[in-house]
Amino acid sequence: MKHWLLKSLLVILTLSLFSPLAQAKETVKVGVVGEIWEDVWNEVAKEAAKEDIDIEVILFTDYIQPNEALANGSIDLNSFQHIAFLNEWNENNKKDLEPIGFTIMSPTFYFSDKLKSLDDLEDGDIIAIPNEVTTQGRSLLALDFAGVIKLKDGVGTLATLDDIEENPKNIQFEELDNAQLAQVLPDVAASAVGAQFAVDSGLDLNEAIYTDSDHLKDMPDERKNVIVAKKEDKDNPVYKRVVELFQTEDIKDYIEKVSDGQYVPVW
Repeated sequence: MKHWLLKSLLVILTLSLFSPLAQAKETVKVGVVGEIWEDVWNEVAKEAAKEDIDIEVILFTDYIQPNEALANGSIDLNSFQHIAFLNEWNENNKKDLEPIGFTIMSPTFYFSDKLKSLDDLEDGDIIAIPNEVTTQGRSLLALDFAGVIKLKDGVGTLATLDDIEENPKNIQFEELDNAQLAQVLPDVAASAVGAQFAVDSGLDLNEAIYTDSDHLKDMPDERKNVIVAKKEDKDNPVYKRVVELFQTEDIKDYIEKVSDGQYVPVW
């Protein structure tokens, strides 16, 4: 009887050691910017929890803190930026954070308190654009698509003000921090406002006077947003699984539902 009981206990112990339920739950801290992404990642977290992956979503309020937090180990992944922004941040900060999966692209939006269309711009009008290099190029390229200016051939999303070849309406440009672009609408003819900043400022994306959403297919991979890890963690199997859980049809549908045109999945 004792021998049988001992064997039974050994079997139970062996099974428990190899049971997924017995494994320690893996916690992954993911940094995001914007309440929409907090919401989306909480949906991902629900699916991850079924696999004993505990995703803790950390909400940041600017585009600087998430990379700093990842670099110093306060979080494990972040999801808020495109590759060009990441490359610039790495170069400026002498870091080597790496993208491990694509997420979305965001159209460029132009808003105005005065105009119904960019066609209504008058000679010498002022347009506010980002002073940050990687978003300034998108903003200028959108104006090229709209026929407001003509850029040098081949500059694409790397365009700067020096790359404007033709400016028939003598448009003046005011370069501002991304967070200020919505606030100056009363003072300029139009302003290029990032989707997240627009929503956070109470602007309705459907009231934008122009968007380059029809041209996203022409954008290079460096303009796609990504999930980012530290270089030494880029092959971490748990983090790879988190990417897979994000890149599902259910999450794609959820993003399209909650963002109302603000973001377009691109994986």
